[in-house]
Amino acid sequence: MEEIGIIAVGGYNEMGRNMTAVVYKEDIVILDMGLRLDRVQIHEDADIDRMHSLELIEMGAIPDDTIMRDINGTVRAIVCTHGHLDHIGAIPKLAHRYKAPIISTPYTTALIRQQIMDEKKFKVANQLISLEGGGIFDITDEIQVEFIPIPHSIVDCVIAVIHTPVGSVMYACDFKLDRTPTLGESPDFEDLKRLGREGILTLITETTNCERSGKTPSETIAKDLLRDVLLGTEESNAGMIVTTFASHIARLNAIIEISEEMGRIPVFMGRSMEKYLKAAAELGHINLPDFVEIYGNRKEINRAFKKIMDGGKEKYLPVVTGHQGEPGSTLVRIANGETPYVVEKGDRVIFSANVIPSPMPQANRYALETKLRMKGARLYTDVHVSGHAYREDHWELLRMVNPKHVIPAHGDLKMHSAYIEMAEDAGYVLGETIHLMRNGEIIYLDNEN
Repeated sequence: MEEIGIIAVGGYNEMGRNMTAVVYKEDIVILDMGLRLDRVQIHEDADIDRMHSLELIEMGAIPDDTIMRDINGTVRAIVCTHGHLDHIGAIPKLAHRYKAPIISTPYTTALIRQQIMDEKKFKVANQLISLEGGGIFDITDEIQVEFIPIPHSIVDCVIAVIHTPVGSVMYACDFKLDRTPTLGESPDFEDLKRLGREGILTLITETTNCERSGKTPSETIAKDLLRDVLLGTEESNAGMIVTTFASHIARLNAIIEISEEMGRIPVFMGRSMEKYLKAAAELGHINLPDFVEIYGNRKEINRAFKKIMDGGKEKYLPVVTGHQGEPGSTLVRIANGETPYVVEKGDRVIFSANVIPSPMPQANRYALETKLRMKGARLYTDVHVSGHAYREDHWELLRMVNPKHVIPAHGDLKMHSAYIEMAEDAGYVLGETIHLMRNGEIIYLDNEN
């Protein structure tokens, strides 16, 4: 009897370093190849671009793909669902081991290309194939990948479906069911229902926010929250700084629109801000008006801050990296007094981002907030909505797709447990139709069990 093997390479014990492999006969498709950033941040002198993959595996920063040596088969494709580093950040370190194309949406492909260009240790020569959301690509004569566009906190995100003669594997890491996104399309529920009718052998799904009840608020809500904070102040001459995810193009677009209402010039600062924004503009995901300023390197940023201090804080809206308190980020350097920008009593710092639920970013963020408060800044935290599904979104996808089996991924044991409880309410049975996997494990499924 033919089976499909699911290998949990990384991301099943923790947040980050996501990597899963699907095995049919002697053909293998890898899904995502990500980084775990908090493990890198522990080592202040870590220069990832120059480090060997074995060092990063030892640190727990990238997936331990040595398990793949024991699998009988050939990797035919590496499929990436979106451009966040916890899904593509290990490609420069691991992809060269596999003579396989990397398949992703156009924006994700552009970010992967930048990652490869920055790599100093390995030569990554894998072919890059762009597949639009809604597209289907033949990996082999018997295996296809289908991309289903889905909202998340980055544009061009998809659910990847691997079709095989035994059955289809749906990989939903990451997603939210946002019916009113501010950029991109809402989910194609008819497409998801179609896949459910055709039959899904197993659903592999993120569990990040499954502990949170209800459904994830729309990105429209985040835009309204930001507008209320940025416009809803009588002290219009106060300095204002916004920090958010550089990859969250919809959020950055909202900031541009609101800054125009405020009569302030948006100034985007940080290497990742420059990278993500310019790639999005080149692919037409965002229109950058002439008044928008973008600075990537440290010298340019310091010159821009001097201009802001000389010209008046009330004329500008700096949008900076550093919402997690990452060492060396722009906001951390401001808090440490390492830039010409001086935080004065009453200045506002708006965190349009949540704290990643991991001890390292939580500690970094606490230190950052404390330093800013000591300088007299007024902090607005969690002006944000998540890009991850809450419990009822998970329920909705599960009932629409109706897979035979479910495998929780992209999270720790507590997150997986919350998902398992929800899936049990839908009639799934732990150990029979819902499977708790850990990094390094493999499970074989067929259409009979």
